[in-house]
Amino acid sequence: MITGAVVAGASGRMGRRLIALLRERADFRVVGAIERTGHVNVGRDAGEVAGIGPLGVPIVDAVDKALPGAQVLLDFTAPAAAMQHLEAASRSGVAVVIGTTGLSEGDLKRARELTRKVPCVQSPNMSVGVNVLYGVLALVARSLGEGYDIEVIEAHHHFKKDSPSGTAEKMAQVLAEALGRDLRKVGVYGRHGMVGERPKDEIAVHAIRAGDIVGEHTVLFGGMGERIEIVHRAQSRDNFVFGAIRAAQWVVGKAPGLYDMLDVLGLKK
Repeated sequence: MITGAVVAGASGRMGRRLIALLRERADFRVVGAIERTGHVNVGRDAGEVAGIGPLGVPIVDAVDKALPGAQVLLDFTAPAAAMQHLEAASRSGVAVVIGTTGLSEGDLKRARELTRKVPCVQSPNMSVGVNVLYGVLALVARSLGEGYDIEVIEAHHHFKKDSPSGTAEKMAQVLAEALGRDLRKVGVYGRHGMVGERPKDEIAVHAIRAGDIVGEHTVLFGGMGERIEIVHRAQSRDNFVFGAIRAAQWVVGKAPGLYDMLDVLGLKK
């Protein structure tokens, strides 16, 4: 069966790669492409914008125009746009994959309401490696116990708008839950000035923005006399695209609900 896919954020770095790599698949067909109203590429062929030649799919600025004939919508845009697209997909019965970062608690609450009608995979990081790493981090944290300080350091390109990354936030949450801590109480985001001695329960998150860094996350466990560092580096955005396509392949036909990449990979407890 061929799955009709709509790509939201079709002119973005992720959108262009999604269109290009979906084109190479025999089981997917790009049937729609979306950009914000007023974008210079609205009306252009999505394939030409992606650099792969004509697809016969014009980029439109209204999600409802793109959804007919689609089974899944893949969204890498901005939080407000992602929620609008999810609402439209919910009305149309189209499955959704959301890789957009920076969603608020309010956005996620609304997403849980909307996905009573359609299935949706939402993850701040679609990388298969990163999602496997979440389980590894929980295991390491529980095994090491209370005697190790934990620091999460993330680095991204200077175009990234949200900080810290959704992946770093998720890592911090996974670590806090593994140790029975409340991240709202022990989370620290950057340090400046005379902050005093580090509390033992603190989980700190630091963000770097520089150049064209695709994505790098380091989790440091610092003990007395030793240090463990677990690092994930993304050399290409294609690893996120492959994960998103895997999620799209999985979510079509699933029961309504809000899923994540751990569901897709079969790693949920």
